[in-house]
Amino acid sequence: MRRFWLGVAAYILPTFPIAYAWHLVAFAPLYRELAIYRDDLIFPFGFAAMLIQGAAFSWVYPRVFPDRGHAVLGNGLIYGFGLAALSWSFTTLAVAAKNVMTSVPTYLMLETGFTLVQFVVVGPLIALAHRR
Repeated sequence: MRRFWLGVAAYILPTFPIAYAWHLVAFAPLYRELAIYRDDLIFPFGFAAMLIQGAAFSWVYPRVFPDRGHAVLGNGLIYGFGLAALSWSFTTLAVAAKNVMTSVPTYLMLETGFTLVQFVVVGPLIALAHRR
């Protein structure tokens, strides 16, 4: 159970600051130009989403890598890229398909970059949390 909760923390603790810095600081002007997000963000919804995602991703990791031993970086990057592909499909492609925005290519570029950064960091941290 300890590894599970460490895995959840390994997802939430870096994801929140990365997402905040990416969306609300570094690329805030571009996201404003996209006119896709509400002005009054509901942070508890975002945190709840991260908690659910972190729980799911932490629960799945030892099932994908049952013989994980001490391999952290390799397994973590493989897992991170798998999660990135899954996440990208519903947080980038699906959003671009159904939301109104001023530039789909700009949105795809921004969110693809964010997803890659997020999961290059998070994948190995989840692997570290679950190492034996």
